[in-house]
Amino acid sequence: MSTDLAARAAKLRELLNYYSYRYNTLDDPAVSDAEYDALMHELRQLEADNPALVMPDSPTQRVGAEPLPQFEKVVHTHPMTSLADATSNQEVSDWLARARRLLPSDTELEFVAEPKIDGLAVALTYREGLLERAATRGDGVVGEDITANVRTIRNIPLRIPISGGQPAPALIEVRGEIYMPRDLFERYNAERAERGEAQLANPRNAAAGSVRQLDPRVTATRPLRLFVYGIGVVEGADLHSQWETLALLKTLGFAVNPDIRLLGSLDEVLAYAESWMSQRDTLNYDADGIVIKINDIGLQERLGIIGNAPRWAVAYKFPSREATTRLLEIAINVGRTGVITPYANLEPVVIGGATIRQASLHNFDDLARKDIRAGDMVVIERAGDVIPHVLGPVVALRTGKELPYEMPKTCPACHQELWRDSGEVALYCVNALCPAQIVRHLEYWASRDAMDIEGLGKRVASELYHAGLVRSISDLYLLRRDELIKLRKAGTKWADNLLAAIAESKERPLWRLITALGIHGVGSTLAKVLADHFGSLEALQAVDLGELQQIPGIGPTIAESICDYMARPYHQQLLDELRAAGLRTADAPASADNPQPLAGMTFVITGTLPSLSREAASALVQQYGGKVTGSVSKNTTYLVMGSDPGASKSTAAKKLGTPILDEDGIRALIDQEHDG
Repeated sequence: MSTDLAARAAKLRELLNYYSYRYNTLDDPAVSDAEYDALMHELRQLEADNPALVMPDSPTQRVGAEPLPQFEKVVHTHPMTSLADATSNQEVSDWLARARRLLPSDTELEFVAEPKIDGLAVALTYREGLLERAATRGDGVVGEDITANVRTIRNIPLRIPISGGQPAPALIEVRGEIYMPRDLFERYNAERAERGEAQLANPRNAAAGSVRQLDPRVTATRPLRLFVYGIGVVEGADLHSQWETLALLKTLGFAVNPDIRLLGSLDEVLAYAESWMSQRDTLNYDADGIVIKINDIGLQERLGIIGNAPRWAVAYKFPSREATTRLLEIAINVGRTGVITPYANLEPVVIGGATIRQASLHNFDDLARKDIRAGDMVVIERAGDVIPHVLGPVVALRTGKELPYEMPKTCPACHQELWRDSGEVALYCVNALCPAQIVRHLEYWASRDAMDIEGLGKRVASELYHAGLVRSISDLYLLRRDELIKLRKAGTKWADNLLAAIAESKERPLWRLITALGIHGVGSTLAKVLADHFGSLEALQAVDLGELQQIPGIGPTIAESICDYMARPYHQQLLDELRAAGLRTADAPASADNPQPLAGMTFVITGTLPSLSREAASALVQQYGGKVTGSVSKNTTYLVMGSDPGASKSTAAKKLGTPILDEDGIRALIDQEHDG
C-alpha cells in the first residue's frame, strides 16, 4: 500500500469529519450533499480495497457495529453527580444563600445558566484525541458502555479537535446529554407511520431507547444529537471557570447549546429562567428546567459536594408536564354530537401539581397507530395546562399481559350501530335519544348559539336528567312548576324563571332550532343557510340528497349527514314532539308588517361592535331580510367591522373592494332603505 493512498485516506477523513461537523453541529453546511457523498464514496472504496486504511475515526465507521450480547459495566473515574432541585425563585435564592455562607462575604459571583436538556446523560472519554469510550451515567458511579452506539451519532466527534486549532488534551472526559431534536423526532415518526411501524412515544424516551439498543445498527438509523455541558477530567488544560470550559469544548468541535448564558447576578438568573419557562415550547429539544452553576471553578471546588449533589449548582425545574404511569383501562366517552372517543383510566400520577387519573386517547386511529394497550406503562403529557393525553406506550416495559384494544361496533349506552364517514377518523352514535348524549345535548340545546335558554347550564341539565324529569329534549317543554320546586327546594323564583325561559325559546327563529338539533356538521352559520333556503323544518325534513348538494356551502358529506339525521325514526319522533310542544318550526314570510329593507344583501361581521354582540348584529341584519355569512367573497355586499377585526376578512374586503360599515352604518342603512 502506497503512502499516497494513506495520505489520501487521511485527507478524506479530515474533510468528511469537518464537513459533518459543519452540517450536524454548526448547522452551516460547507459543501453540497452531492459533494459530501462523492467524497464518502471515494473513502469507502479506498478502505474496501485497502482494509489497513480503516481507522477508528473514519466516518465510514458510524454505520453501526455488530449487535452486542449485553452492555458492559463502566466505573466512572469521577462520579457523575446529580443536581439538587429547586421549584421556585425562593428555593433558588435559598440555594444561593446556603452557598454564600461557605464563602467569604465579599465574594463576587457569576453564574452560567442553561436549559436542562431532557435526554440521556453520557460521559465521552478521548485519549490522544481519539474517542475511546462512551458510558451512560447509570447510578452516577457505575454506568454502561455504549461506545458502539455513540459512534453512530453524527455530531459526536470521533477524533478531536475537529477542525485544527489547539492540540487535543492527552486525556479528556466530556460530559453531555444525548437527545433527539423535536423536528427530527416528528419526521422520524412520520417515516415509521408510512412503514406501518409503531410510533415512538416522545423525544426523551426515543433518545434513551435508541442509545440503549443492543444493535448499534438500529441506533445508527435514529436522528440523535449531543449537547455537551462539562468536563469530568482533563489532562493538559488549565481551566478556571465553567465559561472557559464551554469555550474549550466548542473549540474542540463539540456542540455547545447556543442558549447558555453568562450572568452577573441572581436577578439576571431568575429573569433568564422565567424567560425560558414561558418559551420552552419554542425550543427544538425537550427541556425540563434550567441548570444554574457558579462560574468560578475554584469556588466550585471550595463549595464541594454534599451527598450526591454539588453545592455550586442547582436545577431550577419547570413544572412537570410529563409522567409515566399505568393505563388501567381504555374506556369510551359519548359526546353531545354522538362522537365516540376513547380515553384512558390511569393509576393516579401528579403532573404540574395536578393529580391525573384520566387522559385523552384522541381517536381510535391514533390508538391503533400507537398500539396502546390496557395494562401498558404509558407516557402522559399535560402541555400548556390543557387536558392531559397519552403520548404512547413504553413498549420495553411490557410483560405480555397487556390487552390490545378492539374498536367498538355499537354505542356503549344505547347499543345502536356506530357510524363512520369515510373521510373522518371519528365514530358516531347518531341516535339523538342516546342516554349518554342527553345531558350534553340539553346543555348545547340551551346554549347561546342555539335556543338561548337562560339558567339551563350543565349543572341544571344534569339535575333534570338524573331526576328523571328530562329523558329527551322534548321533555323540557313538559316540565311542571311543582317538579322544579321539588327538585331544587329553592323557592318558586328559580322555577318560574326557568319555565319562562323555556317557554320563550319556543319562539326562536328556525335557524336556532336547526342549530340546536346537533346535526353532525351543521353549526349556526350553516343552519342559517338551511333556514333561509327551506323556510320551515317540514321542508327540510322532506329534502333529498341531490337538492341539498345544490345549495352553496353544502358538500356531499354534510348533505348525507342531514339526510341521514332526518331519515332516522327516533329523530322523526323528536321533531314531531317538538312541534306538538308548540315550538316555532317555520320563519314568517316577509309582509308589509315585517319590512325587509336588507333583502338581497349579504353581510360579514368581524370585530367587536360598540353595543351589539356578534349574534345580536346578525339577528338585526336577518330581521330586516339580510344574510350573514362567515367569510368575505365577491358576493358580500358589506363587511361590518368593529374593533379588533379579523385581519383576513378586512384584507379580503379591501382586495375585493367590498364596502365597510360600522354599527351605525348598519342602522343608517336599515333606516335609509326602510324610509325609502
